[in-house]
Amino acid sequence: MTGPDHRPGASGARREQPSAPASAHERGAKARRGSVDPVRALMHRHRELCARAVDPLEIAAGLEAHGVTDRTAARFRHRDVFSLAEELYARVPRDGDAGDGAPRQATAPARPRAVRAALGLLRLLPGALAAATVIGTYRTGAVAVAAAGAALTAGALWPCLRRGPLGTGGRRGRTPRRAGRFAGLLAALFAALPGALCTGWLLAYAACGDWLLAGLTGRTDGAPGPFAPGPYDPAVACEAAVVLGLAVAPAAWCARWFAVRARRRLAASSGLDEFAAGVRPLCAAVALAFLLALPPLVLTARLTVPGAAADPTTEAGVAALAGLLFLARLLTVHGFRAAAATGTAVACAAEAAVPAAAAAARLPGCAALGEPVRRLAAAHGTAAVPAVACGAAALALLVYACAALSRASAHTAPTTPPTPSPPPIPTRSTSMSVETTAPHAIPGEARR
Repeated sequence: MTGPDHRPGASGARREQPSAPASAHERGAKARRGSVDPVRALMHRHRELCARAVDPLEIAAGLEAHGVTDRTAARFRHRDVFSLAEELYARVPRDGDAGDGAPRQATAPARPRAVRAALGLLRLLPGALAAATVIGTYRTGAVAVAAAGAALTAGALWPCLRRGPLGTGGRRGRTPRRAGRFAGLLAALFAALPGALCTGWLLAYAACGDWLLAGLTGRTDGAPGPFAPGPYDPAVACEAAVVLGLAVAPAAWCARWFAVRARRRLAASSGLDEFAAGVRPLCAAVALAFLLALPPLVLTARLTVPGAAADPTTEAGVAALAGLLFLARLLTVHGFRAAAATGTAVACAAEAAVPAAAAAARLPGCAALGEPVRRLAAAHGTAAVPAVACGAAALALLVYACAALSRASAHTAPTTPPTPSPPPIPTRSTSMSVETTAPHAIPGEARR
């Protein structure tokens, strides 16, 4: 006769097994799953984000980018977004996980210190090449020397803008197929085209904008006549080129300092409000540090260019241009490409409006259009136009950066793409494998 086993301790040994104490997140998750689990819907909605995350901070940044705040996290019975991200990170398996002991997806390995030091020194190369080009051009007077030096300077600047603190390579997605890569390349080119055009305009105006405006403001009486600007002085353009080339190194160092401090603040913060309050001073500090690095660069450029005069207005315009380009690049690196392009476009529009008004004043009956431009040029010189335009745009970008870069989603670290796992080997059914391979299978449990 078969029946239940009434031996003392038999059912108890089968019923209870010692287990490790559960953590606070596991106890909270079990309590929620016991009745109503509000996190489950959020987990399914952001499953792809949680599966590709390398740490809870990346999930918190992604949730914040989707509009989840600390107040929203309270509806999911969490004190803040970071606590909610920790539970999502614990409950959703990552891509490539084979079990609890399998290694998770890791970030890109850090470069050795010697390599980082060498890359830091390479960022001095654009400024050195620009200064050498200016000196060689003034000594030889050959256009070929200027063209070759400009090409070498641009070639040295290209790696600095692709990799490192000023590069955006880590934020572009990768596609496995060749057609997908081509489409991604086209999308990246079209996305970078407005900013590149605006930067080209700003550099062109720094080279010859003052000379052009001086020729246009020479006649404001409305009388018809040919456009006859004065002789072109290349010293202003050469000084601006040297300053911008030398500014690459401090810009990279300041961007790296800000990125490292922001990531540390993100790891140490317990809420989004605390993180935002700690990052805003960092944003203002990095902008101030870059501005403090510009006067020595301006002095170096003035001593490098033969015949360069100490004009405070012109040098203020070059410094404002460098600050504008630095803030625009900082926003671009952290994912705010449209805001950076908008800021530079506003400066371009202001610089283009002034020569347009001066040219319109040469038409009969339109002399009043050029009166504000004439007064500004007579009081502060034509170099005041780029100083005011770039300075105002840089100030606007700084205010926007203090708000935009205080978000956790702006500081997610780029990760290496997941390695595709091989297809699983066909095996027997799950129930049969459990019934035959379980080491402590209870008789009758598999049949149930």
